[in-house]
Amino acid sequence: MRLWHYKLIPVLPNKMLVSQWRECIAIKRQWEKGILKHRLVSYVKKYYPIAFLDYVNLVVNEMKKRNIKYNFSLYNEIQAFCFIPINVSNNECYPEHNDRYLRQCYYNLQEKYDRGIITKEEWKKIEGVIDENN
Repeated sequence: MRLWHYKLIPVLPNKMLVSQWRECIAIKRQWEKGILKHRLVSYVKKYYPIAFLDYVNLVVNEMKKRNIKYNFSLYNEIQAFCFIPINVSNNECYPEHNDRYLRQCYYNLQEKYDRGIITKEEWKKIEGVIDENN
């Protein structure tokens, strides 16, 4: 499990974006059941659910931009779990999503590019995000 750095959401390859949506659903379900213990994502429990919904909204909005279908009833479940209205966002999500974490995510994606999982075109978009932050 991983929540990609929020700045990478707009440039994730489609398959990875859909996988991120699935991760959000899994996180919500585990959090709701009180069994969210995965070390890479359990930090979300330290914050109000609004931060999680902000992140989910970034993912869903990007999926909408790309005309990727998603299960709206699952989105409604996440909203209900978070108990807050739509469209409240600070765009930064979690303090853990800092520059260091952006680099960690970048290197994880770089490995996927090196192994042929991400195309050269997709990789160029990802590099653009990193270049903007330097």
